[in-house]
Amino acid sequence: MKIKHTLIFAALLGALTLTGCGANGTGTKSEEGSEGVILTVSFGTSYNDSREKTIGAVENAIASAYPDYEQRRAFTSQIIIDKLKERDGTEIDNVEEALDRLVSDKVKTLIVQPTHVMSGYEYDDVVSAVEEYRDKFDSVAIGAPLLTSDADYEELAKALVAETAEYDSDETAIVFMGHGTEHEANEAYTKLQETVSALDGAENYFIGTVEATPNLEDVIAAVKQGGYKKVVLEPLMIVAGDHANNDMAGDEDGSWKTEFEKEGFEVECVLRGMGEFEEVQQMFVDHVADAISQVK
Repeated sequence: MKIKHTLIFAALLGALTLTGCGANGTGTKSEEGSEGVILTVSFGTSYNDSREKTIGAVENAIASAYPDYEQRRAFTSQIIIDKLKERDGTEIDNVEEALDRLVSDKVKTLIVQPTHVMSGYEYDDVVSAVEEYRDKFDSVAIGAPLLTSDADYEELAKALVAETAEYDSDETAIVFMGHGTEHEANEAYTKLQETVSALDGAENYFIGTVEATPNLEDVIAAVKQGGYKKVVLEPLMIVAGDHANNDMAGDEDGSWKTEFEKEGFEVECVLRGMGEFEEVQQMFVDHVADAISQVK
């Protein structure tokens, strides 16, 4: 599903709306007469180019779709927040700081939209933090992560295939690398693989994880069984950050790139996060709509 025509103006509207976050992304007092605030919460990344193409693009899509709401940003990774402040002088709130600022600014209606792929530990932490502040707002709603409903899996599966059509051939395996988690939500990777595989002509698509299952060895075995000669690697993550640049595309032993090359495959790495996909941006816009419907 392609993003709505209104998002043609996403970059402009997003830039204007996100001025409430300033250059440091911390936000300012909610404007009088606004519907409320949409706080977009991401893990974050220290890769500036990828951040603006992915997290920034999602935020701009949301801002364009809901111009009556002030837009604010928070990250969940304190390591990334600290690195950006020290390296670039960029200040971004963590979730608690963002919530404190919202309370101080007397915001009444709050929509929180995490950009996490699934409801794992990071998403759970966001929900827990927001619940601690719920009684400080008139209305609060939390949007779902990217993969929640069966329809979400269908939409993302189709988006992955559509966005990689130029690499698709009978001799090429298209491999997406996810993060992986010990949380039970890790089953999302298996469900997504099953959903993709059920699409016509998508038997050459494979999904693995860095830190859980299916792991790299599982994916290599599946690709070898398929008799493919070339492998295209792409992150199954919102941003193309450290995992994508090092664990996936790095030149050191142990990276997905080098391990596939050792098995005799020609390897091409595509360093872009899913946040660049218009379909993914629209999925988050739709999740915000579901959250807003809870406070109307």
